[in-house]
Amino acid sequence: MFQMFLRARAQNYLRSLVGEREFRARSAERDAETDRERLDYVLSALDSALSNAEAEQAGLTRRVDDVLARAAVTFGNGDDEYLTREKLDSDHLDLFETEISNGQRRLRDLAVSISHFKFLKTAMLSRFPDYKGPGSRASL
Repeated sequence: MFQMFLRARAQNYLRSLVGEREFRARSAERDAETDRERLDYVLSALDSALSNAEAEQAGLTRRVDDVLARAAVTFGNGDDEYLTREKLDSDHLDLFETEISNGQRRLRDLAVSISHFKFLKTAMLSRFPDYKGPGSRASL
């Protein structure tokens, strides 16, 4: 019993030396600012991922269109072109076909990712209707 009494007195004495105060909650304004900063962080990450995916999609679309145009030139427009085609042209067409299928597969993947990112952003904003955007000082 005596040891518990000494321990409690020692803790009280140390608290008085350090100047430790009783528990106090933060202000509502500071809590709102912290919440807003968290939302800014999440939404900026979503915006960054969305813009990166859209930029990749635009660039890849241009490259796939370019390969399609080169393949059309290599393929020719004659009905019996495949009979007189040189082996080098056939090899190029095979390479173009591989590039085109890989590019189109990636474009499909990007389209799905972009739709998911847009959905996440919409869901996030619908869950926090009072959110004003990055840098705003309005409370949530």
